[in-house]
Amino acid sequence: MSIDKLIAENQPASFSFTKENEAEIEKILAKYPKERKASAVMPLLDLAQRQHENWIPMKAIEEIANRLDMAEIRVLEVASFYTMYNLKPVGKYFLQACTTTPCMLRGSDDMMRCIKDRLNIESGQTSACGKFSLLEVECLGACVNAPILQVNDDFYEDLDYQTTGKLLDSLEADQPLPVGSVKGRQGSESEQGATSLTALKSVASEV
Repeated sequence: MSIDKLIAENQPASFSFTKENEAEIEKILAKYPKERKASAVMPLLDLAQRQHENWIPMKAIEEIANRLDMAEIRVLEVASFYTMYNLKPVGKYFLQACTTTPCMLRGSDDMMRCIKDRLNIESGQTSACGKFSLLEVECLGACVNAPILQVNDDFYEDLDYQTTGKLLDSLEADQPLPVGSVKGRQGSESEQGATSLTALKSVASEV
């Protein structure tokens, strides 16, 4: 794929980290030996993205490359490899939908169908209102409560067509539902509740 298709056409003329992020960068760099400061590329990309309306402009790529003594193309390789980084503007609510095997078996097709029905978008697109962007991604690592939809930094689990619709309604109203399982499951316990270790015995009382 051409890099021109990955990055935004309209780019800002400049980028500089805020005073608060400069202090955060110092903390991040202190974690690595000076000769290994390129290891900080991912957290710096994350800082730049959070500062710049959830996407990373090329001027930020240049700034990070300069800070870490890296070639710009090396920073861009990292930013374009991971779906957690956006090189184009996205909506206020960035929906990352897992459709790999565990989520598919648990109904991610219904979750995706609801998003497409309600927002009229496919993976890689932003809704006409500009508020939602959708991306189909690989495993999000929460298979026990599949299917999973990541909204910005938060996970919503155990979704189906109806609950996905309720979630989208809450986001549209800027009043997101509580994160986690929409069925109220704790951790990966059964939907009927805990079936083992249902009570804790005090060890201290026996000592």
